[in-house]
Amino acid sequence: MPGFLIIGTQRGGTTSLYQYLVQHPGVGESWRKEVHYFDHHHERGWDWYRAFFPRQGRFQITGEASPYYLFHPAVPARVRAALPEVRLIALLRNPVDRAFSQYKMTTARGSEDLGFAGALEAEDERLAGEPHVQPAWNWFSYRRRGYYAEQLERWLEEFPREQLLVIKSEDLAQGPERIVRQAHEFLGLEPAVPEDLTQFHRRESPGMDPAVRERLAAHFAPHNRRLYELLGRDFGWEAEGGSA
Repeated sequence: MPGFLIIGTQRGGTTSLYQYLVQHPGVGESWRKEVHYFDHHHERGWDWYRAFFPRQGRFQITGEASPYYLFHPAVPARVRAALPEVRLIALLRNPVDRAFSQYKMTTARGSEDLGFAGALEAEDERLAGEPHVQPAWNWFSYRRRGYYAEQLERWLEEFPREQLLVIKSEDLAQGPERIVRQAHEFLGLEPAVPEDLTQFHRRESPGMDPAVRERLAAHFAPHNRRLYELLGRDFGWEAEGGSA
């Protein structure tokens, strides 16, 4: 069964990191990177989930990467009940850039017809009602997914800190070899450099309106401070110019 889960965040580099990790000879790949058992498919049962992974004994460790796990409040307790020893990896991207990247993805898929500023204004109304049930929570949670501290606090209520590796997404993009080596050590693997360090799901497109960026950065500032206090680490997002 999975020895590690990449739990998020969406648009934070989870696909890239997972593809780097499964190149290690000791890592078994699930037949679908995003299984989403602990959020969308929990009612399908344990046998359904087990079928996604290699037979026991073929690899040192196996795992999957479902970036909604970080965001869904029911997932930490479900994972704790099923996999109490699992290693957890969270990639956190500057929430301003992450929100805009999600918006571009949702627009490209045909689910968003508002401009970015309008989509941010409409978010609270779209997410009204029962949380994490309507599809809107998948599509339109541009700001809400960037409240990282409250999401990690739920995980740390269920798991000891030493079972959680938090990676700054920008560090993965800028120095993947170092981050992959860190992840290998966290998973108890002999460090190895992947042959293919291609970045997945990077899209070049027009940048964000500076005025919208400024308002969004101000919105996230208290949430970022809460995150820095929780982890004892300043991610320095306020000084970064942003990326696609």
